[in-house]
Amino acid sequence: MSALDWLIVLGLNGAIIAYGLRRARGTSTSGEWFLSSRALPWWAVGLSLFATNMDNSEFVSATGTIASEGLHFLSAHTFGGLIGVTIATFVIVPAIYRAGLYTNSEYLEHRFGPGTRVLGALIQIQYRTSVLGLMIWAVHLTLVGVGGLRPELSWALIVSLVVLSGVYTAVGGLRAVVATDVLQSVLVMAGGVAVCVAVWRTVGGWDAMVAQLESLGTTAEGLAPGLAAADLTHVGAFRGRDGTTSPVVIFIAWILISSGWWTVSHTSTQRMMGARSLWDMKMAGVLGAGVSLVILLFTDMLGLFGRAQFPDFARPDEMYPHLISTYLGIGAKGLVVAGVVSAAVSTFDSMGSSMSAVFTRDIYARFISRDRDDAHYLRVGRLATVAILVLGFAYLPLILRAPTMLAAFRSVTSVFVTPLLIVYLIGAVTRTNRRVGMAGLATGGLYGIAGFVDREVIDVSWLPSWLTGQWEAFVWAVAFTAAGCALAALHPRWRRSAGVVASGGDAPPHGEVPPDGDAPPDGDAPPPSAGDWLAKSSGALGPIRLHPFKERVPLLASPALYTGILLAISAWLVFGLFW
Repeated sequence: MSALDWLIVLGLNGAIIAYGLRRARGTSTSGEWFLSSRALPWWAVGLSLFATNMDNSEFVSATGTIASEGLHFLSAHTFGGLIGVTIATFVIVPAIYRAGLYTNSEYLEHRFGPGTRVLGALIQIQYRTSVLGLMIWAVHLTLVGVGGLRPELSWALIVSLVVLSGVYTAVGGLRAVVATDVLQSVLVMAGGVAVCVAVWRTVGGWDAMVAQLESLGTTAEGLAPGLAAADLTHVGAFRGRDGTTSPVVIFIAWILISSGWWTVSHTSTQRMMGARSLWDMKMAGVLGAGVSLVILLFTDMLGLFGRAQFPDFARPDEMYPHLISTYLGIGAKGLVVAGVVSAAVSTFDSMGSSMSAVFTRDIYARFISRDRDDAHYLRVGRLATVAILVLGFAYLPLILRAPTMLAAFRSVTSVFVTPLLIVYLIGAVTRTNRRVGMAGLATGGLYGIAGFVDREVIDVSWLPSWLTGQWEAFVWAVAFTAAGCALAALHPRWRRSAGVVASGGDAPPHGEVPPDGDAPPDGDAPPPSAGDWLAKSSGALGPIRLHPFKERVPLLASPALYTGILLAISAWLVFGLFW
């Protein structure tokens, strides 16, 4: 890259980081730090969700995966995202919001007890730090492949980005994170559009790309088994790396993966819970999913164009940096790399803010130090931010072993995240007893561990692929989790002690636990009392607002209306245009 390109990269991102440091000043209470005092408007939350969703690993992994496996990834960016955001904003997060809670793991305790809460918190930290590892590797590939940096200089820059984003996140919390995410989302969109336009014009458009793929037949290097190059343009053509997986199973798996991001991950739910009303929360989800759909639709095409232009490109995860380096000139290249770096910083601050909140409230304040002043927990949250960011580097060895970054992510996600998603859903829409949560996580998690070991650890599989395959694992994770929940729900003694939390979010105030007729198991900490910091901070959030309108929500402002429109567009794209 030229000096001008680097000036664009450093200038734009330096300005955003400086703005984040400025906005961080004045944050003095835990309510401001963790949830921005629940005062964020829908457009700010929505753009923040988009910026967090569109981390740089999304660009790199999507391009590389589609170049070798085809457009099946589109299912995650259309139906997966929209179904996930609908579950989150219409079912699960409103229940947490109405209860005056700060994290989704707090809701697990209200519904299923303290053991489920701490297990849910640990799963979230593992899940999101693994994604952080993907993003770190994607930045490294871009800085080396496009920027031409030596590896050691690239790592030094990445560490610097982690430190700088960690500083303004630790000082300002969610308010500073959302403020910078709004600006970063604009830069990410501009960079994504720039590379898409440049590649599209060079190749000659869609028809020219399809003709090039058809001419390749099955000779292109690195294609998934059983695929011809022309099959890459069809969602339903890919049948797994072994060529035996049903495309329906793959479609369902992507919905579960995306739904897990929107609901299990506090990275997204924290922003929703910072909204100033329930209507703002739902509109923010629609905006975040809608903008993600449009931008990702264009970036998904880059994998197809890249395969058409470079049929023997053997390193899928390096395809996106290669396209930038090949087709963009001075200035434009700097804008795209600025967008990649900005997406990385957005992910750094989002992970730091959300996962430090989970650690501070769900582990430290709940089980370690229960009754200190607000300033103490604010300091703990700030220190935890740094520790969370450092954890992301621990996943690099697993990522380097996988055929693609996305394959590594898929293999990890089915272990605990999908079971946790099912437990959240059961808790929000049923009145079943409190033992169900831990039972579901136990059966789903044990299956997930067995499947992961069979796939990734031992050299010779001892279980059939239809039971532990990377795609099939998501469906089986649902089945095993649901079976565990059903057994606990039907247990004669536990059935008589069903919880009293109603569906739709009528959870009790913080500190009250639905009676189940049973004493907590030995070793469980007692629920927080009215004098605990957790209860005090929840009470300080203020009243719940349904919407900002004087009377009812107008039809043209209905989140359900726009969700329906986006689902219709998704159906046309996946099943009509590309299947």
